[in-house]
Parts: sequence; C-alpha cells; structure tokens
Amino acid sequence: MISRKTFLRVSGFSMLAVAGKKVIAALSGGVQNAAPPAVTRWAMVVDPRKCSHAAQGCVKCVSACHAAHNVPSFHDPRHEVKWIWKEPFARAFPSQANRYTEAVVRDTPVMVFCNHCENPPCVRVCPTKATWKREDGVVMMDWHRCIGCRYCVAACPYGSRSFNWVDPRPRIPQLDADFPTRTKGVVEKCNLCEERLAKGRLPACVEACPEKALVFGNVNDSGSEVRRLLSSRYSIRRKPELGTDPQVFYIL
Repeated sequence: MISRKTFLRVSGFSMLAVAGKKVIAALSGGVQNAAPPAVTRWAMVVDPRKCSHAAQGCVKCVSACHAAHNVPSFHDPRHEVKWIWKEPFARAFPSQANRYTEAVVRDTPVMVFCNHCENPPCVRVCPTKATWKREDGVVMMDWHRCIGCRYCVAACPYGSRSFNWVDPRPRIPQLDADFPTRTKGVVEKCNLCEERLAKGRLPACVEACPEKALVFGNVNDSGSEVRRLLSSRYSIRRKPELGTDPQVFYIL
C-alpha cells in the first residue's frame, strides 16, 4: 500500500511534467506564430516627374479608369463625375507648394483620386454605412445603400466624391456590362479597382499609364515596389495636417 508521502511526491512530479509539456508546447507555438504575416495594406505612389505627358494633355489613366467603371461624361461642369483627374500642383498641395519647388513638378498637373485614407472622415459621417473601409484599406461604397445625403462629400477634404445630380446612364460613352452603373441621387468615387484586385490585377489607371508614373502595391510588404520607392525617395501627401493619413503618396 502506497504511503501518503509517496503519493504526494509522485503526483507532484506528474503535475510538474504535465505543466512542463504545456509550457514547452506554448513556447514552441509562440515561436512559430511570433511573426504572423502583416495584413495587406494597398497604397499608390505617384511620380509627377514621370507624368510629364499630363502637361501635354495625356489622360490615358483617366480614360482607362472611367471606361472600366462606367463613369458618365457631362459637358456641364456642375454635373461632372470623376474618379481620377488632374489638378495643378499648388491646388493639390496648398500647404506644401512654394515658388522654389522644381519647375517640372510645380508646373505639371498631378493626378489625384480618392486617397483611401487610414482615417477616412467620409466613413465616420455616413448615416447608412454605405461607405466603409476594408481591412486592406480600400474605402468602399455600396451604391444601393447610398441615400444621397452628401455628408461624405462635405466631409472629404480632397473633393474625391461626385454626386449624380441627373441620371448618369445615358451619359456613359461606352457601357461596360461587367461593372454596375449608378443612378441619380447617388454618390460615387474611386474604388481602387477592387474588382480587379480580387482577380490579382492592377488598377486600370496603373496599367494604362505609358510612363509608369503610377505604382501600386502592398505598403506593408517591405519587399514591394511601393515600399522601395517610399524608402528611397522623399514623398508628400495631400493635406497631411488633417490627420486623415492618405495612402496615396507623391514622390519628389
């Protein structure tokens, strides 16, 4: 018959062995999972120097984007709908432009679009959650949920959202049946070609640029081209002082 003292000693060793196995397993698992892969965060890098054709009227990126997304064309500027467009440097960067900025940059219109901000004010103000930010940073829109209140238009400091004051469908130059059209009373904007990203393709504007002035990729990937450019070149962003943390960078 085992004594009480022996029983306690044996059971104590057993408990220590079990506990030790759990600690080793936890430590082993911890080492394996210590550095999980970073979540993808899409970003765009624009090189104004390469976009030299913009001054001569090149709008291939605009045409590709608008054709892929059934963006209507209006002659009346009051009804203009745009996903990507050109702005003078001083207007795009009012707090960063100065007369000593290199002429090739200062005098060339820059391409602008939705900045897919890390802290998008448009998302906070939407009462129907028709606009939201995905885990990968793409600021999305559900046009069926948009009630046309235009709170997001007022909240966006970049003018990146357009409102359909009239029915846009008759004003689509060439309908792409693979992408949904919008209706009167709905806000729309650049969606970073999320439908193309889902298929492993680049945004339409990036593919169309003849000068390769637009670079797109995962900014959380230290080996990506966008990270290489941002690590090696000085970059600016539109109105960074507002705290929106834009994910469209312009390298100088």
